[in-house]
Amino acid sequence: MSLLGGIRPPITVLSVLLLALAGFTALSLGSVREDKLPAAVLTSQQHFAEDGAIALRASLDESVTDLDRAAALFSAGKPVAPDAVLDRIGSVYQKWRGTAVVEISSGRLLAARGENLPLTAVDRTRLAGEGGLAPRMVKLANGETRLLTLSLLSWKDQPQQLLVASSSLRFPGISLGNFRSIAVVGPNGDVLSNDGIPEPEMVLTDLQRDDVKRDTKQLKSFAKTAAKRARANPLTAKEPGSGGFLGVSGSLMGGEFGGDRAAAGYARLAGPEAGVGTEATSLQLTVVAMVNVAQSAGRTSDAFAGLVLAGALLLVGALVIAVLIGTVQRPLITLFLDSRRLTRGDLARPVTVPRGGEAARIGTALERLRHQLLEGTDEADGADGGTPGSGSGRRGGPLRRTGTRTLVAVCAVLLLAWCAPLGLLVNRAGDDVVVPQQLVSDQRERTDTLNDRIRRALNEGHADLMSVASLMGEDTDSAHMRTLLDRTLQEHQRYQSLYVLDGSGKVLAQAGGGPQAIEGKGPREEPIAMHSGGKEPVVVGTAEIPGRDGTAVVGEFRIDFLNSLLRRPGLGEIRVVDSKHRIIASNSGYRAFQKLDDDRLDALVEGSSLKVGMSPRPGSVLYRSGGDHVIAAAAPFVGGGAAKEMDWTVVSWQSVKGLAIHEYSLQNRTVLAGLLGLAVGAASLGWLWIVVIGPLRELARRAESLADGDRRTVLYPRNHDEVGAVTRSLEIIRQQLQQRQQQRKQAGAGGKPSSAPAGRN
Repeated sequence: MSLLGGIRPPITVLSVLLLALAGFTALSLGSVREDKLPAAVLTSQQHFAEDGAIALRASLDESVTDLDRAAALFSAGKPVAPDAVLDRIGSVYQKWRGTAVVEISSGRLLAARGENLPLTAVDRTRLAGEGGLAPRMVKLANGETRLLTLSLLSWKDQPQQLLVASSSLRFPGISLGNFRSIAVVGPNGDVLSNDGIPEPEMVLTDLQRDDVKRDTKQLKSFAKTAAKRARANPLTAKEPGSGGFLGVSGSLMGGEFGGDRAAAGYARLAGPEAGVGTEATSLQLTVVAMVNVAQSAGRTSDAFAGLVLAGALLLVGALVIAVLIGTVQRPLITLFLDSRRLTRGDLARPVTVPRGGEAARIGTALERLRHQLLEGTDEADGADGGTPGSGSGRRGGPLRRTGTRTLVAVCAVLLLAWCAPLGLLVNRAGDDVVVPQQLVSDQRERTDTLNDRIRRALNEGHADLMSVASLMGEDTDSAHMRTLLDRTLQEHQRYQSLYVLDGSGKVLAQAGGGPQAIEGKGPREEPIAMHSGGKEPVVVGTAEIPGRDGTAVVGEFRIDFLNSLLRRPGLGEIRVVDSKHRIIASNSGYRAFQKLDDDRLDALVEGSSLKVGMSPRPGSVLYRSGGDHVIAAAAPFVGGGAAKEMDWTVVSWQSVKGLAIHEYSLQNRTVLAGLLGLAVGAASLGWLWIVVIGPLRELARRAESLADGDRRTVLYPRNHDEVGAVTRSLEIIRQQLQQRQQQRKQAGAGGKPSSAPAGRN
C-alpha cells in the first residue's frame, strides 16, 4: 500500500488531529489570563512613544533642512551682513533658542541672537571633513542639553562663515494629558530632557514631592532599560511581517504604588523609510513615554469550560472515528481479503457482504462472480437455472442502501456541531466588556498630537514660503525667482506646485506642476487657505514678497503629503474634516469632500469644536452598540500660526475588537479553536473523499457491471491501496471469466461439424 493512500492514513491523521485539538482547547481556553495591566494598555504606550519619536525626528530634521536651505538661499545671492542674516531668519522661524554667525578662518563672532551658544564645542578645523557639519549635542553648564545645527555661508571673494543655531530637545506639540511624562534619552541611557514631571520646587505638599521623586526615579530606570533594548536591530526586534513604526520600539512595566502601576513605551528615532537614515537618527536618541495606570483585578477564564469543550470534542471525535472504521475501513479491508481469496481460486466460502453502502454493492457483485466461477455459467449467455444466491438471482440491479457519501456527510455534521457554536455562541464578548479608561484617554491624546503635527506641518510650509519671499525684491527677475522655487521644491516634498503670482493674476515664475488654484485674480489674503473648486482639495499657502505690493509666492500642498502624516499604527481610521465635516485627508481610501457616514462621529466633531474656556478641547468617547465597541476621538485645530484659521478637525476611531482585552482574547481563541476544528474536519474528510470514497463509488459501479456480464471493459487500478487491490482482483476475475467464455465458444464451434454427419447416418 502507498504511504499516503488507502483508508488507514486519513482516519489515523483525523484521530491525531482531533486529539491535539482537544488538548489545545483545554489548555488555551482554560488559561486566558488578564493581567492587572492589560496588554492593550502597554501596546498603547508603545504607540504613544512611537508618535513622540516621529514628531521629534521630523522636528530635528526640519530644523536642519531649514537652516541649510536658508544658508543656501543667502549664498546664492549677493553678500548679506551677518546681522541681516540672523534678523531675516529670526523673523521667519521662531524655532531656535539662539543663532550666531562665526568667521571660520579667525573664529571671530560676527553676530548673535538669543541665548549664548557654546561655540567652543565646534572644532572649526574639522568642518571640511566627513560629518564636520553634522548636528551635535552639547551640555550647558546648567545641565540642559542643546542640539547645535551648522551650515555654511559662502560668497565669492568673502571669508567663509559658519551659521550656527541651537535648539532644545523638546517635543513639539505632544499632548501628554494627565499623569504622563515623556523624555528624550541619549545612547547611554541618560535623560536629556523630559516633560510632564514637575520640578520639586513647583509642587506644594510633601506628598506631591514624594510623587515627583518616585516618578523621576522610575523614569530614569525606564530610560536605562529602553536605551539598552533600543540598540537591537529593527529587523530582529520586530515580529516578521509587522508594519507600522520602522524603528525599534516596545513597552515596559514598572513598580506599583497606591493601586497604580507605571507603564512605559519606548521608541528609537527612525527614518521615514526603511533603511534610510537622517541627521536626527544619527544622534541615536530614544523616546520614553511613561504613565501611571490604575490596575484592574486580574481574571482568568474558567478552566472547567475549556475541559468541557475538550471532552465534547473527544466524544464527537470518538463517534466519528467509530463510524468511519465500522462502515468504511473494516468493510473495505474485508472486501480486499475476499477478492484476493477469489483470485487464488478459493471459491468454497461465500463472500462476506457488508451491511450497506458501496461496500455492500461490491460484496454482492463479488458473491455473484464467485457463483459464476463455481458454476461455469455466465449471465450474459442467458443462463437461468442458477442455484439460490447465484448470479442469475441478483439481476434486479444494485442494492439501494445508505452510501458512504451519506456517512461522510454525517461525520462532517457531527464535527460542525462542535465547531459552529465555538465560532458563533461560546465566549462571545458582550456589552459588559471592560475597556480600560486609559485606552480612551490615549486615543484622545494621540489624536490631538496628530492634529498638532498636521497644523505645524502647514505652518512650516508657510514659513518656507516666507523665507523664499524674503529673498525676492523689486529687482528680482523671473530667472532668479525660478531658481529659488526649483531649489525649494527639491528640498521639500510637501509642495506639488510653487509659483510667483502678481496682483493681476499673472504667473511670473513657476516650478513643479501646473497651478490649480488660480482664480484669475491676485494672490489670496489668507496665509493658508483651501481651494475646493476641483475634484480634490488643494491647500494653498501664500507669502507676500516685501517691496512688491500684490505679488506673492504661492505654494500648493500635496494632499498625499497630508495623508502620509496620518499613518499612525494603533489609531484605526483617521480623517481630517473641514468646518462642514467634509473629508479632506485620510489614512485609508476615501472620496474627497465626502461627509462622515456616522452620526455619532458628526456629533463628536461638533462637540469638540465648542469652546471650553478660551479654546476648544479634544474629546474622546467609547461607543457601545450591540457588542461592537468603538473608541473615537476628535481634536480641532488649536494654536497659533498660519494654519490656525483653517478650522479643521482630526477625527479617529477604532474597534475595540482588535485590542488585546481579556474578553476579546478569550473570544478570539474560542473562534480559533472552532476554525481549527473546521480545518481539521475539512482536510481529513476531504482527503478521505478523494482517495477512498470517490474511487470506491466508481469501483462499485464497475463491479456490478462485471457481474452483469460486461467482459470487455478492462479495470485499471488508479492507486496502490485497498481500492486498487480490489480493482486488480476484479480484473483477474474478469480475465478468468473471459477465458471460460472463449473456451465455451470454441467448444461449441468444434462440436457442430461432428454432429452433422451423425444426423445424416
